[in-house]
Amino acid sequence: MGMSKAMRQMPQQCGRAGVAHGEAGREAASDEASGPPHEHPGTGSARPKAGAGTLLEAALTRENLQAAWKRVKANKGAAGADGLDIEQTAEVLRTRWPSIRQMLLAGTYRPAPVRKVMIPKPDGSQRELGIPTVVDRLIQQALLQVLQPLIDPSFSEHSHGFRPGRRAHDAVKAARGFVQSGKRVVVDVDLSKFFDRVNHDILMGRLQKRIEDAGVIRLIRAYLNAGIMDGGVQIQRHQGTPQGGPLSPLLANVLLDEVDKVLQARGYSFARYADDCNVYVGSRRAGQRVMALLRRLYAGLKLQINEAKSAVASKRSANDTLAAAIALC
Repeated sequence: MGMSKAMRQMPQQCGRAGVAHGEAGREAASDEASGPPHEHPGTGSARPKAGAGTLLEAALTRENLQAAWKRVKANKGAAGADGLDIEQTAEVLRTRWPSIRQMLLAGTYRPAPVRKVMIPKPDGSQRELGIPTVVDRLIQQALLQVLQPLIDPSFSEHSHGFRPGRRAHDAVKAARGFVQSGKRVVVDVDLSKFFDRVNHDILMGRLQKRIEDAGVIRLIRAYLNAGIMDGGVQIQRHQGTPQGGPLSPLLANVLLDEVDKVLQARGYSFARYADDCNVYVGSRRAGQRVMALLRRLYAGLKLQINEAKSAVASKRSANDTLAAAIALC
């Protein structure tokens, strides 16, 4: 039985209010979400309107879950640590979902560890991925669909990676414009093993400023604390948000947006794509000042700049910068 069919057969208490259409639940005592949360003006924080359901309840409505399942299924990801593929997971959820949902709402759900996978990078090194189980990818995707529309609009316009309606070409176009305007010195910053070194406490502190829902905060913390399954051995994780889960890119942008906002407030021309950032200035001296600033800002987030891949360099033409910007991707 497919997941969509299984969800249609769930009891009504699994939620019929739709996030996309803002349908209101009819009974206050129901555990259905009574409508989509609203962004608190000017902050990009998620705050449900008075009398509405929580963000977590909004994420767990049937309509939102069905949309999340379609996305997870379309992505055709590999099995996680439990070894269950998408179709096998659909069969499990047909009977287990009501109890999983209850644990999610009660704050007792514990995500499975992610499965460690190493994939080659173009430079010959390897990138570590953490593949969540299909169940956890479904839950994360459902959360993402509720959180991203609330949080993403507050991000800097200079951030281009992993955002709806934005792509690498936008970063390239911005870079070309900065060079053509005469800013031919680029401060090219690459963070060292960013996704492996994200500090959980700092990230959660930034997230709590944006999400006023204890259930969502608790669940995201549980995902950060889920261990890694490596060769059949579970390893505890105290930092990092491994690439591979639907929430990871949004969490990365939440953390790095702080640096973006400082650069933006100071009037710098820059483009960031994921964990790579290029700042464009008029002289090498100005570039050195920006590099020193970025070192301080990233150190405050307990992140490290990859000195071997970072530099202050002159760009002779827009094409030079275009190539550099493509490298961000």
